[in-house]
Amino acid sequence: MSKKNKKQDNNVEIINTVEGMMTFGTIEGELHIADFACCESVQLTPYIATCKVQAMRGGNVYITQKPPRKHNTPLFREDNSSLTLGRDGKYHFIFTLPQEQVAELPDRLVHQALAIAQKFERRMAGLVGKKGSTK
Repeated sequence: MSKKNKKQDNNVEIINTVEGMMTFGTIEGELHIADFACCESVQLTPYIATCKVQAMRGGNVYITQKPPRKHNTPLFREDNSSLTLGRDGKYHFIFTLPQEQVAELPDRLVHQALAIAQKFERRMAGLVGKKGSTK
């Protein structure tokens, strides 16, 4: 059974209501699972999504799809590190290194952080030079 609801912003949302049975449980003692088996003949478009699931005490289950994650584009990259400007207005320096290379960590971290700092400094100097010029 389907019904269409009109939203205030003129988007049409389609809600499908079906009858069925839901099974709740846990696997490996900590991971929750919920399976729904439909008892009607329904044709839906299949999809996979990352969702928030709320299981209430009374047995009601609410599932809401999360919006897609927005990735920040790196401003500068090195072999094991990058610098990005986040949506929060903060610069983020990310450094990753396999555990097997832990002996190289101090040297690589210092050199790559310095290389990114120099690239950033050159870019900022270029921006200041362009603002000051009058052509």
